[in-house]
Amino acid sequence: MIVLGVESSCDETGLALYDTERGLLAHALHSQVAMHEAYGGVVPELASRDHVRRAIPLLEQILQQSKVPLSAIDAIGYTQGPGLAGALLVGAAIANSLGLALQKPVLGVHHLEGHLLSPLLSEKPPVFPFVALLVSGGHTQLMRVEGVGQYVLLGETLDDAAGEAFDKSAKLLGLGYPGGPAISRLAESGDPSVHLLPRPMLHSKNLDFSFSGLKTAVLTLVKKQDAHLSETDKAHIARAFVEAIVEVLTAKCLAALKQTGLKRLVIAGGVGANQQLRLALNIAAERKRFEVFYPELALCTDNGAMIAFAAALRLKNKLAMGSTDYSFNVKPRWPLDAIEITS
Repeated sequence: MIVLGVESSCDETGLALYDTERGLLAHALHSQVAMHEAYGGVVPELASRDHVRRAIPLLEQILQQSKVPLSAIDAIGYTQGPGLAGALLVGAAIANSLGLALQKPVLGVHHLEGHLLSPLLSEKPPVFPFVALLVSGGHTQLMRVEGVGQYVLLGETLDDAAGEAFDKSAKLLGLGYPGGPAISRLAESGDPSVHLLPRPMLHSKNLDFSFSGLKTAVLTLVKKQDAHLSETDKAHIARAFVEAIVEVLTAKCLAALKQTGLKRLVIAGGVGANQQLRLALNIAAERKRFEVFYPELALCTDNGAMIAFAAALRLKNKLAMGSTDYSFNVKPRWPLDAIEITS
């Protein structure tokens, strides 16, 4: 079964073809970072318009790469939510239009389920069950995963997600957009002993997170320096910020593994590409004797491959049939543990 995946939830347009027998056949991605950089963040209307421009050329690209004719596609999966409403509508319209033209079933996919399952596309995939940390620009959640479609929420952020804290703190330091990678690179030259930032909810007796206070602490440091904030000062603050957020994420992951009794941890989402977080988790895994799994770096950001793969797994496991009436809606807010077993 060959499944086409369409991702358009925010500022990346991604299309991919996944074959349940041969694996990932092709995927292509266009990032809108350069377009949004001038505004310091994603402009929803511009994002939606750019998805319209990019989707069909990317489809033609993956068909050419895979040498698969359009008629060979058996089903189409698209990101139904969560995400920006206008951006989601573009992907939904494209997927259902193709489905109607090809007379193939179309399936709405949860964006976070795509991230959650993306490490299964790696050369060394995890096996169920496992604990998953979903950590991205808009979400920070710990889940117990028993299988495809079997997710139990263990804890989540009460305010800003980790990725939001990265971006907002980077903006305070004048690093521009996107902030996450920039603040991580700057932190490498910082001294961790210069500043000590708070570790929000580090010692709470639950698995929830809170990162708005950490962002406020960065703001306080920046204001103290006033106009005298040098590049070295910025590096020290960046290092303190990264040290704090990585310590909290690592500690919560360890607590989740202890609570569940599981020995496998999966990291998914854009922040999963952060090298400081990966290093800390790898060290913890060696010390505590558990396994940790990551998506390939190219699949950490939003992409069509994870959507095609999630749709294929749901269809293969008969958790969804796909729609053939080609009407659609999108779900800008959609809790992962609220996914229905059938579509």
